[in-house]
Amino acid sequence: MQVKAADPAAAEPGTRPERRARPSRTTPPRWRSRQAKGIAYAAPTAVFVAVFFLLPLLLVGQMSLSDWPLLAGDRGFNAPENYTDVTDSTLFWPAVRFTLLYTVIVTVVLLGLALGLALLVQESRPGTGFFRTVYFLPGALGLASASLLFWGLYSPSTGPLSRILEELGLVDDPVSFLGTPTSALLSTVFLIVWKFAGFYMLILLVGLQRIPQDVFEAARMDGAGRGQIFRSITLPLLRPSLALTLLLCVTGSLLAFDQFFILTKGGPDNSTVTVVQLIYREAFQRMNLGTAAALSILVLAVLLLFNALQFRGLRRADES
Repeated sequence: MQVKAADPAAAEPGTRPERRARPSRTTPPRWRSRQAKGIAYAAPTAVFVAVFFLLPLLLVGQMSLSDWPLLAGDRGFNAPENYTDVTDSTLFWPAVRFTLLYTVIVTVVLLGLALGLALLVQESRPGTGFFRTVYFLPGALGLASASLLFWGLYSPSTGPLSRILEELGLVDDPVSFLGTPTSALLSTVFLIVWKFAGFYMLILLVGLQRIPQDVFEAARMDGAGRGQIFRSITLPLLRPSLALTLLLCVTGSLLAFDQFFILTKGGPDNSTVTVVQLIYREAFQRMNLGTAAALSILVLAVLLLFNALQFRGLRRADES
């Protein structure tokens, strides 16, 4: 029979047993390789963001605080003169009011029409794929190309729309679709709605198809009508898609430039000058990059504030 040797530390009273050596906390090689791969994958995006967003943003911030003519370069610090010059401009507040009016009209009309189209093509029926494609096709056309197309259509001398109205006897003289402030605004809104309704319809259609059909069936079994189902089920569950379309629509409308630059050039009588057009005029017509950069910073601040408020409201709605 073998007898184990007694532990000297256990045999002597008052003595502490020896502590076991703790394993080292060094990072395993496999984890290090994963970290290296993650950094390698993220590096191109980080470089792209730094070069094409952060550095230009810092340069714009420096321009907004400096006397910086387009052809002369930086002449030194002059803050806050650029910001006061922007707000003192005779076109600033009219451009702000027109941009906000245009944003409200486009947002209401565009989102309402896009939601209606999404509801029409939600269910799979004969011909649904055809109509989905037809509604989405204008979105594949570039905004500048679409603006040039509608500029030709709106032309009172060579455009077909005015001739069609004359041949139908609806008007006696050629129609100037871009000749008055109201007609120029509505004509541009029609262009934007025609081009982007199908795109926003696709976003809302994806949101509608993600709603479980069991919810609608249960509501119908409980006796709920179409209107009640739409208000109580469809709209609440479609809120994330509606928030995304609202964000894209408002941001695009506040940054409107191409359509007005091609169709109206800011006319008639500077009645359709947007904030971004004002930035363009300050930079490339008045040759003052400082005031253009200051106005760009103000527009960026407004967009960040709007996005923050929207995300906060959406988060509260989800929590409730």
